[in-house]
Amino acid sequence: MAINDSETESLLRQAGKGDAVAVGRLLEKYRPKLKQMVAVRLDRRIASRLDPSDVVQDVLTDAGMNLEAYLSAPPLPFYPWLRRFAQERVIQLHRHHLFTDKRSLFREQAGGGFLPDETMGQLADVLASSQSTPSQHVIRGELCQQVRKVLDELAARDREVLVLRYLEDLSFPEIALAAGLTEGAVKMRHLRALERIRVLLGSVDGASG
Repeated sequence: MAINDSETESLLRQAGKGDAVAVGRLLEKYRPKLKQMVAVRLDRRIASRLDPSDVVQDVLTDAGMNLEAYLSAPPLPFYPWLRRFAQERVIQLHRHHLFTDKRSLFREQAGGGFLPDETMGQLADVLASSQSTPSQHVIRGELCQQVRKVLDELAARDREVLVLRYLEDLSFPEIALAAGLTEGAVKMRHLRALERIRVLLGSVDGASG
């Protein structure tokens, strides 16, 4: 479990000795990252009634109550462990508010993660911007639509890897833990998905040239 940074390791040691200030700092350190994760996953119809910040506060409260057990026998590096509380909370919210709604436009991914339709649009925009050439930026809207089609054709785990990488900003080791894959498999899926997008963008560039 080498993906904890030195500050986190120090805070974990202090928290293990009963330092309440260290516990607070440890949980607060990851509040922005958790908020980003929740914002990516939360359907806009829930977000309109329940702010991601409130969801994160509930997550940190739950994690704090379970921290002693974690410190006695850590099953994962700290952030991947913490993120699981957020993932479970988001799943609960979607199932409670939207699971029976046939109009709901979200996907339950492999591993139990939800991806709202608007998140896929956001991912398409990020990928179209990062992978396209300067000459293609003038047709960004069209590129986003094309990239979205490619994303829809990907396997669920491949989409999840891209979301974790580009919208949650996780490292490959963190993605492996979150997605239940080996790091090698994550890198392969990431490379394969990007290659499909680059081929698409290359064909668009050739057609417009």
